Amino acid sequence: MFKAIRLIALLALCASAALFFFTTAEILPYADKTRSEKALVAGEQYAVVTGTPWATQAAMKVLDNQGSACDAAVAALLMLNVTHGEASAFGGVAPTLYYDAENRSVRSYIGAGKAPAAASISSFTDTGDKVIPSLDIRAQLVPAGPDVIAALLQECGNKSFAELAAPAIALARNGFPMHAIMHRNMDLPWYQRLGMRILLPSTAAVWLPHGWWQPVRLHQKMTFPDLANTLQNMADAETRAREQGRSRKQAIEAMRDYFYRGPIAGQIAQFHRDHNGLLTENDLQNYQGGWEQPIIGQIGDYTFFGNGTWSQGIMEPLVLQILQPLPLRAMGHNSPEYIHTVTQAIELAMSDRDTYVADPDFVAVPVDVLLSPAYALERQSQMTTRAFQGPAPAGEIAGFGGKRQGRQQDASGTRQTLQNLTRFAAGQDTSQISIVDQRGNAVVITPSDFPKSPMLPATGINLGDRMTQFQLDPGHVNALQPGKRPRITPHSVMVFRDGRFLLAFSTPGGDMQAQALVQVFLNMSVFGMDIQQAIAAPRFYSINSPSSFSPHDSTPGGLRLERSLYLQQTDALTALGYRTQEDPDWDKDFGAVGGILRSEDGKLLAGADPREETTAAAH
Repeated sequence: MFKAIRLIALLALCASAALFFFTTAEILPYADKTRSEKALVAGEQYAVVTGTPWATQAAMKVLDNQGSACDAAVAALLMLNVTHGEASAFGGVAPTLYYDAENRSVRSYIGAGKAPAAASISSFTDTGDKVIPSLDIRAQLVPAGPDVIAALLQECGNKSFAELAAPAIALARNGFPMHAIMHRNMDLPWYQRLGMRILLPSTAAVWLPHGWWQPVRLHQKMTFPDLANTLQNMADAETRAREQGRSRKQAIEAMRDYFYRGPIAGQIAQFHRDHNGLLTENDLQNYQGGWEQPIIGQIGDYTFFGNGTWSQGIMEPLVLQILQPLPLRAMGHNSPEYIHTVTQAIELAMSDRDTYVADPDFVAVPVDVLLSPAYALERQSQMTTRAFQGPAPAGEIAGFGGKRQGRQQDASGTRQTLQNLTRFAAGQDTSQISIVDQRGNAVVITPSDFPKSPMLPATGINLGDRMTQFQLDPGHVNALQPGKRPRITPHSVMVFRDGRFLLAFSTPGGDMQAQALVQVFLNMSVFGMDIQQAIAAPRFYSINSPSSFSPHDSTPGGLRLERSLYLQQTDALTALGYRTQEDPDWDKDFGAVGGILRSEDGKLLAGADPREETTAAAH
């Protein structure tokens, strides 16, 4: 197989050598902010933090023109779908929290799609798969993002989809520079680019516009005309409905129907029929997200709100309730004792997540028990003086939970001969949006999904491979079932103090997401840092627990440390049994937190992570 692929590559290189020299990407001027110092941003009226400067600018313009937090969030989300689409695809997941300041209520919107009705464990195991394979059309969920957009506009917006989508449409047509994070996500070696061209030709057509033989270049001009056309067609559906005398909400529903019940749904279903996929028109027509009560965890004076158990929105209070009674400040910030203590709490919470937390429509999740003071004390008693070597013990809750996943599932039988050679991490990332408007309303969205499955041709729509967060063990709490949502890693978080809004924040990072947010929160609440200092401080990353993504691998005792922290603490942590790994300072794998904090004097303080293009602004 290796010889055959090398021969194909050699022939293709010879045939296209001349084209390489005549096809040159246009390079645009751009001052990247990744891995550079960022200042704390303060405002009196409203604030925005998102994953790219273009999305932040789009949201600020909406707020400048009296739009709501929900309007601004939609504009930012659509702009991220363009400028960070390798990490937050249109058609991907978008877990959302909304705070209504007038009613003093926080609600969660279910921003994760469902497995197709035809998806089952046997639909994979019968064809030899031991885990759900990436790079495979069968790994695609029903898309959630467009439904989230419609819900926000109907519930708390006052502007039209057409108006809010216009800047994203224009930029998708006119182009923007490939920023450092997009470049890192998509800068693949030649054999992975060739693999994308062979396995995912529709994806390669979008992300390798100058041919697979040419690597993408930093700051090259990126355009997405197909996505621009899709968004314009949806906007036109809304506009036609208004011209026909329908109400604003009905027009938004017409826009949504264009996607879920109209031409796009038909294209998705036909593409799946043509390529042995699983999605059908019925899956799309029947899809609905829905507003729900958020997860609520009380940690001293702080109240945490997170998305439901279809996400890992329970993780922050699970971790922090274990740590609350402990003398963290006395241990010293990022001391070996502190890192070990926080890591143990994270790993205990991860084991509870993996044992009890899943789609609540399919699984009874003991949320009240998991977030009870008595349970927190029980879990604290299971902390040890040395590193866990493999998954921490899960708590015992009678009548609940499923099998624990092992350290790594054997994927050797999975039908990925060529996939194994060309496996790539293209765009395995997420983005984030945090917004507070002039009326005190707040929205947090953590959009995600990456071009690791076939994109829908001629639409710019990427449905990701989020089904890889399911398990194929029928006894596992997160086992695949038709119509079930996988427990996704993206989630959004808000924090209140003494009943008042304090903080909105989120981050990319997969299993690092909750770990990053916990560390940032402790940096502020225990060590007195401002939000920008808390975000920029060095981080650690436990990889001891099984990954949420197939093949669900782990490194027993594994602990990744940013360089400055590694140089200081690796010897002491190794003595505690950790297998430490050095990573660069401000590395994107350690999250890219964005957040907005309401200070005691009422100001909005916004922080943006130097690890990515994350950008804050305020007025």
